Amino acid sequence: MTRSPEPAARAGRESPQQALVRRALAACPGFTSAQLLHLRMASAGTGVSLSTVYRTLAALTGAGLVDVVRDDSGERLYRHRPGPGHRHYLICRRCGHSLAVDSAEVETWAARTAGRSGFADVHHRVELHGTCPACLTGRADE
Repeated sequence: MTRSPEPAARAGRESPQQALVRRALAACPGFTSAQLLHLRMASAGTGVSLSTVYRTLAALTGAGLVDVVRDDSGERLYRHRPGPGHRHYLICRRCGHSLAVDSAEVETWAARTAGRSGFADVHHRVELHGTCPACLTGRADE
């Protein structure tokens, strides 16, 4: 069995501060903004600057270790990617709960569209936003 490279190897040489950012993101239960991640880290007593959080998230995104979506205002939200390959999510616009969805049809459509167009190295982003069952029934705060 071949092991995938460690995160530091995939994202470049990792500093101790970058390792803190990566671990803090992995501990988040869902998508989070860079500013909220920084606030969470500052509250925990880590001395990582906001610019380090942004640079680390950009490096992790480029290395394929993070999924990124945009909220309704256009802000980027980040989530640790638990395995290889990107995912598509259904995200509650009220509470932020996210659910990975089966994206086989999207992937097939994207590959077919790229093939027909003659384009190469095609990337796509699909984001689905709605209201989760808990928010619909008023149980999101329970």
